[in-house]
Amino acid sequence: MSINTSQPSEIPDAAVLQDIANQLFKTLPEEVPKDFSLDPATHPKAWGVVEHVLGGNIPSKIEIPAVNPVSAVQTPPAFGGFGGSSTGVSSLTGFVPVIENVASPSAVNPPYTSGIPNSVAGSGASPSYAKQGDSFNINKPETSFPDENIASSKQQQDVRADPLLYPNVQIPFFENVSDFLNINEVLQQIRTSEPAPQIPSFSDRFIPNSYYFLPEDAFHEKVNYSSFGGSLGELVRKDFPILEERVNGRRLIWFDNAATTQKPQAVIDRISYFYQHENSNIHRAAHELAARATDAYEAAREKVRAFLGAKSTNEIIFVRGATEAINLVAQSWGDQNLQAGDEIIVSNLEHHANIVPWKRLSDRKGLKLKVIPVNDDGELLLEEYAKLLTPKTKLVAVTQVSNALGTVTPVQQIVAMAQAVGAKTLVDGAQSVSHMPINVQAINADFFVFSGHKVFGPTGIGVLYGKEEILNATEPWQGGGNMIQDVTFEHIKYHNAPNRFEAGTGNIADAVGLGAAIDYVTKIGMEVIGQYEHALLEYATHYLKPIKGVRLIGTARQKASVLSFTLQGYTNDEVGKALNEEGIAVRTGHHCAQPILRRLGVETTVRPSLAFYNTHEDVDRFIAVIQRLSSRK
Repeated sequence: MSINTSQPSEIPDAAVLQDIANQLFKTLPEEVPKDFSLDPATHPKAWGVVEHVLGGNIPSKIEIPAVNPVSAVQTPPAFGGFGGSSTGVSSLTGFVPVIENVASPSAVNPPYTSGIPNSVAGSGASPSYAKQGDSFNINKPETSFPDENIASSKQQQDVRADPLLYPNVQIPFFENVSDFLNINEVLQQIRTSEPAPQIPSFSDRFIPNSYYFLPEDAFHEKVNYSSFGGSLGELVRKDFPILEERVNGRRLIWFDNAATTQKPQAVIDRISYFYQHENSNIHRAAHELAARATDAYEAAREKVRAFLGAKSTNEIIFVRGATEAINLVAQSWGDQNLQAGDEIIVSNLEHHANIVPWKRLSDRKGLKLKVIPVNDDGELLLEEYAKLLTPKTKLVAVTQVSNALGTVTPVQQIVAMAQAVGAKTLVDGAQSVSHMPINVQAINADFFVFSGHKVFGPTGIGVLYGKEEILNATEPWQGGGNMIQDVTFEHIKYHNAPNRFEAGTGNIADAVGLGAAIDYVTKIGMEVIGQYEHALLEYATHYLKPIKGVRLIGTARQKASVLSFTLQGYTNDEVGKALNEEGIAVRTGHHCAQPILRRLGVETTVRPSLAFYNTHEDVDRFIAVIQRLSSRK
């Protein structure tokens, strides 16, 4: 490195500073730049400035911390919203406890723990800084997805100890703390009655009815509606730009969250950044953008794994959504393993996506499709389910939360009962992942599916979780590139999961966007979100139920998000249009769940559905419209 000595001695050379900065930004984690030195002889002019500023009081030894340390939390580029945080979540700590039961110990693949830069402009940092320069080995590229031929024997570690995956859970940023309640004080007000089990357990061999999405001791007293404040919703709503939209001259209230959720600026910016700086096909190239794209894609897979509490990223398959995931299982595992006379069990609560694939498979292969009934409240009758189980039962596929009613089902008990007769299980988590903590190892289902757009991520991306040994024993669903190890005209050798089921070019950018969405909700905390939403649902139910002419459809004791109803004297479309005139978006129709609505005596309903960015003020505006309509009849 040369020094330009023509400048005044007190001014450091700009080129030198730029060179130093470039070296800093290109360093690997836990390293300092190569040839970087604090020796005054190396950088005499820069050191002269330091000496002048410090008045000659220069320490004999200066410790330089590693650049980009592994412990640093990698965040998306800065964006709008509150303006105080690049993630929409503040640096304020200590408000919300870290969730302790989110995942079991699992190996973390270091190259994929983060693919997101600390900043966009000015830093020169690449999302794949750990892949640059001499670190790239073309014979063993780190960006090639690990398969059985490259699998390492790394010791498993508890991912909860990894701050990249589980940073301190924080509340969303707000500018003036004194303007808002302490989040713990808010949560103290969010109380309702202790959830009661749907039915008593049948025998000691089955697990207890502790299936609800909150701890059994989470709620002990009735919510105080007069003092309840929608603080969490008020804090986060500015992170969702679409919620500033005006509809018919009024601020948008999005009560159609069971259909799809809105996207925080963090997700929008992360996808935009991918297309600006990382866009490439993945896994098979020596160039920089392929490394960046692969890092980002596999980092998203790792985030999903941690979010679900899965053992390995090899159990996480990216698909278009929950519907495609269920069809994948039906047309691959189902077609391969089910024979004429075998039985499949679904519930009366299912979305069409968890009925039609099994009905088609049953018709094609001569299978028997059985249905778990519900009571008049929309709760599953587990006594009747127990009677349906036989040695011929090969698969039980159930929803965790009903999209039409909001009923929360006891999936752990359902899975345990199915496994007692040797059946495989699939849980549809499309309506649960945005409202409660999920741990697939605790549920113990063989398959679990969800859609990214239901959990504040982009459309066109979803996830199939499957136990690794089952996935690797299952024939691929589609054929093409990316899912093969070797092809000749005589034979084909497939990769193991997940590549086995990801033929062709996947939805790379939206997988990255899903990872950003998971970052966002994880930093708030799924338990906090669940408690807040539950209190908001109680609040809405408290005021909707007594309105003259209102009939609630689905009154299970354990519910999440959904508040289906009809209003006497009006068609459901008329109610929906009246709400739309006030800027309130709800869904009307059969919600792709005709069997359960017909079981409860209706063809369609009005379906408001809540998310954590909704507030009690939103509910008040909604209630006012229904009260006005009711008073006219």
